[in-house]
Amino acid sequence: MLFDPLWIAIMVLSLVLGGITQFYIKSTFKKYSKSGLARPASGAQVAERTLRQSNLPIAQNAAATTGNAFGKRPVNIARSTHGKLSDHFDPRSNTVALSEVVYDKSNIAAAAVAAHEVGHAVQTAEAYLPSKIRSALVPVANIGSQFSIFLIIGGIILAGTESVAGSFAANLVWLGIALFASAVLFQIVTLPVEFDASRRAMVLLRETGTLTATELPAARKVLTAAALTYVAAALIAVLQLMYWIGLARD
Repeated sequence: MLFDPLWIAIMVLSLVLGGITQFYIKSTFKKYSKSGLARPASGAQVAERTLRQSNLPIAQNAAATTGNAFGKRPVNIARSTHGKLSDHFDPRSNTVALSEVVYDKSNIAAAAVAAHEVGHAVQTAEAYLPSKIRSALVPVANIGSQFSIFLIIGGIILAGTESVAGSFAANLVWLGIALFASAVLFQIVTLPVEFDASRRAMVLLRETGTLTATELPAARKVLTAAALTYVAAALIAVLQLMYWIGLARD
């Protein structure tokens, strides 16, 4: 398998696509992080403004995550401790976590990223179906991404061992493929979730007047660049799954 030309081609494609998309998002973010806002606002301020526009309460401290009188959990706005461009929304703590290059920076890139993460908070508050499905897939997807490869390769190795029943080895391979498929499904479901969060972000940036009409296209470019990383990851995952299925059938 390690010397299979098809597998090598998939791995090379993975590296190339991954490298290109990472370079694109970083260069795009860097470019528009140099573009200050006509109406200055830090990433944290943009997050607060867009949350209020979405009628979501804002927590005054990290512990304030219980539902309010309207049944909506207050959303925390916090600094991410995971480094540059580690911005994310954590539905467990209902926290919009912004990286150091977004949290207190006033530029188009920071505004776009902050509004995007708020888009995820709105999805959670509205019980957006694809977002709920993705959250439900997290446990099994984590297991699949971590252990599926060991089951698949282990089954392939055992298949060549006379002391092991062929059916057991085959079942092991298919179990690994099933787990890997759950991780692939997670990648696929992530696409509409991310696209929708970006759509919501653009609406919020316009409705709140955070960005001017001339600044909005630049924000869209930042969000599009970020979306491409998820598209590339899903494509590679699907190709790898197709390879494993083909290998198991041979």
